[in-house]
Amino acid sequence: MQPALIIDETANGSQRRIPASPTFSVVAPVYNEELLLPEFCRRMVAVLESIGEPFEIVLVNDGSRDRSPEIMNQLHEQDPRIKVVNFSKNFGHQLAITAGTDYARGQAVIVIDSDLQDPPEVIPDLIQRWREGYQVVYAVRAEREGETWFKKVTAAFFYRLIDRITNVNIPVDTGDFRLMDRKVVDAISGIREHHRFMRGLSVWVGFKQIGVPYKRDARKAGETKYPLRKMLKFAMDGITSFSYLPLQLATYMGFVVAALSLLFLIAVFVLRLAAANPDPTTAAFYGQASTLVTVLFLGSVQLIFLGVIGEYLGRIYDEVKRRPLYIVADALGFEDEKK
Repeated sequence: MQPALIIDETANGSQRRIPASPTFSVVAPVYNEELLLPEFCRRMVAVLESIGEPFEIVLVNDGSRDRSPEIMNQLHEQDPRIKVVNFSKNFGHQLAITAGTDYARGQAVIVIDSDLQDPPEVIPDLIQRWREGYQVVYAVRAEREGETWFKKVTAAFFYRLIDRITNVNIPVDTGDFRLMDRKVVDAISGIREHHRFMRGLSVWVGFKQIGVPYKRDARKAGETKYPLRKMLKFAMDGITSFSYLPLQLATYMGFVVAALSLLFLIAVFVLRLAAANPDPTTAAFYGQASTLVTVLFLGSVQLIFLGVIGEYLGRIYDEVKRRPLYIVADALGFEDEKK
């Protein structure tokens, strides 16, 4: 059965027949990407038109401070299949993905960044695996061009660390670039936690999954939106969302410190017995030094784990406030829908 059609009037007065129920929805977060948006949409439309099924492109403006909102509006006017969701402020990359999937209507939803490091030309490969029955098809970064050795090493370490310490098997060397079936999107949309780690959630919900290797390109223009500070926060969100290990480490460290303290006490007792006539000055110096080091060590351990507990408590606090995940200032292209 052919999808229903709506009639859209373009700026020059002509009419265009647009499918009301797209097969594919592409969700792309946008933050200060004025230099790449036109090329991104041109390549994306070319790829999706070659597939020959109805589609929509949902651009989520995450509080951009450059000309991105203006360019997005122009792109929507030129092609109504390009739709726009404007946040009231910057809410973050993961919440921009969340908003895009909330608004997307396709039977399959493809999440991709708008910086063109993830080539749109890989999408047909993802769709092919979806047609074979897989409900989550994630893109695996076989090669990463234009990235520093530090970024590659830390990324490899993070992916392998989170795979070992979390209670979900998050695929190694994957980002948010993936295709998700409508069932998966609906399942994730029902999860409204604030500190979201979308690539972890897409694994946690289950369903049939497979990876597709691809070559990640270097950034063509602009600057990275994930400096070291944001990378560390992102890593913390991923770990605390799916692992209790940081909290459990406090218990493990307590047992270790208790065992070391007992051994130290025994060693001091034995040395005291072995020294028949110890020099008073030397004995006092070593006694004070050992006490000072022990106190500083225990104080440091306590502060570290108070910080870890604080991270988890802060996330609990964010959840109990029940604030909305994001606030939409306006949306273009969804006039025929109720959101």
